[in-house]
Amino acid sequence: MFLALVDGVAEGRWNELPDLYAERTHVVHPFDPLRTAALRTRDELREHFRPTGPGPQLHRRATNITIHETTDPEVIVAEFEYQGTVVETGEPFALPGIFVLRVRDGQIISSRDYFDHVTAARVRGQFDTLVAAVRASDIPSQQT
Repeated sequence: MFLALVDGVAEGRWNELPDLYAERTHVVHPFDPLRTAALRTRDELREHFRPTGPGPQLHRRATNITIHETTDPEVIVAEFEYQGTVVETGEPFALPGIFVLRVRDGQIISSRDYFDHVTAARVRGQFDTLVAAVRASDIPSQQT
C-alpha cells in the first residue's frame, strides 16, 4: 500500500490515489503550517488530490525508502524522499517524508504524513503564497 501511494503521487495518478483509502479514514499532516483539518472520507481525499491548476511540472520518484515494521501488524512507519527536478527550470529537489500508515483489509484507514511543506511549496512555486497564508491565518494549536 505504501509503495502504491508514493509511486502514485510520484507518477501523478491523482484519480487513483483515493481508492487506496477506506471510505472512512483519518489522514493528517502534522507539519502542515496551515494546520488543515484531517481528511476523513474518500471524497475529501479526491478533493485533496485534485490538481490545483497551473504550476510547474515535476519529475519525481520515491527514493531512500526504509519501511519499519511495528508490533501492530496493521501499522508501518515508512521513511522516504521524493527526488526530482522542476522541468521548467531544471532545478533538482529532495523532499523528505515519513508516513505512519494503518492498513486494514487492503485499504489505508489512517495515515500521519510528515513532510517538509516549506520545501514542497518552494518547489511548486508557491512559497510566497504559503507565507502569506500563514501570516493571514489564525492557526489553531492542534489538528482535529
